[in-house]
Amino acid sequence: MKDENEAIKLANDSPYGLGGSVITKNINRGKRIARQIDTGMVFINQATWTAPDLPFGGVKNSGYGRELAELGIGEFVNKKLIHVAA
Repeated sequence: MKDENEAIKLANDSPYGLGGSVITKNINRGKRIARQIDTGMVFINQATWTAPDLPFGGVKNSGYGRELAELGIGEFVNKKLIHVAA
């Protein structure tokens, strides 16, 4: 790859988006790149990882929503907004 923009474009050129990884010595750069990768999860300096307190899920054809943790609980409940105009 000639630069990180090309790498990001390649990473996003997929119908799937469960997870991705960024390997770097510069953590701030890794976070910036991770925000641009269209996946449900991005791991910096690690291929993959999970824990019961972390939400797990993908985007695109890799699923919808999250499971585990507080975000995951919200996927299994009906939410309703009731607004009273003053």
